Amino acid sequence: MSNPTITFIEVKGVETAQVVAGEGLPLLMLHGWGANISLLWPLAERLLPLGYKVYILDLPGFGQSALPPSAWSVFDYANFLLTYMDCHQLDKVYLFGHSFGGRLSLILGAQHPERFVKIVLADSAGVRSKAPLHIQIRTNFYRLIRNGLYRIGHRNLADSLRDWYGRRYGSADYKNSSGVMRETFVKVVNDDLLPYAARVKPPTFMFWGENDQDTPLWQGRLLEKTIPDAGLHVFRGAGHYSYLEQLADTVRIMDYFFKQA
Repeated sequence: MSNPTITFIEVKGVETAQVVAGEGLPLLMLHGWGANISLLWPLAERLLPLGYKVYILDLPGFGQSALPPSAWSVFDYANFLLTYMDCHQLDKVYLFGHSFGGRLSLILGAQHPERFVKIVLADSAGVRSKAPLHIQIRTNFYRLIRNGLYRIGHRNLADSLRDWYGRRYGSADYKNSSGVMRETFVKVVNDDLLPYAARVKPPTFMFWGENDQDTPLWQGRLLEKTIPDAGLHVFRGAGHYSYLEQLADTVRIMDYFFKQA
C-alpha cells in the first residue's frame, strides 16, 4: 500500500488536511470518531483504478486538521463539509461514511439530498442505544445533582462532579478526548438521527460487521428499515471496521452499487 499525498486547505477558518487523488466519479469519504485519513486510504487506493476521484479529509479535531473553533454539533460538521465541497466546486458527489462519518452522512442525505448521488455507510453511528434501567437511574440522579449545583451557583463543584463522572463512567471515546473535542463528543453522541434517516433521499447501501460492538448490528437493521431506499450487507465475523476487514468485497460491492443505473 502506498502512502497518500496530504495537502492542506482552509475551510471556514480551519486548516484541514486532505487527500485528493484519481480521476472519475467524485467520491467524498468521511472517517469515524478518533480516526483519520489513514483508515480510509486502503479503501480509496483500491477504488482509484476503477474510475474515482477521491476526496478524503481529516475532519476538524482529528488527524492533522486543526481543532474546530468551538464545540461543534453534527450540524456544524455537516455545514463544514458542504463548504468543503464548495471549495472544490463539487456540486454533487458520491458519499462514503464510516461510524461518525456515517452520522454526518445521514444529516447530509436528509438536508441536502441534491448534493449526493448515492451514499454508502459502514457501521454507521446515529442510532441511540437505550441504556439499561440502572444506568438511566444513575445518569438521571447525576444530572439532577449537577444541575442543582449550577443553579445555586456552585459552578466549581459542579464542574468537578462532571469531570469525576466522566472519568468514572464515560466511554473510551469520551475519556480519550479533551477540551473542545470532549465537549463536541458530548454534543454529538446524544443526537438520535433516526428522524433524519427517514428523510434520506439518495439511494443508500450499508455494510455492517456481524460482531460490531460499537454500533451493534441491530442498529444497521433499524437504519435499513428507516432509510427509504436502503440495502444492507452483513460481513460475518467482522467488527466495527468491517469495510477494512473485508476490503476486497467492500470495493467490489461499492463499485457495483455506485455504477449501476
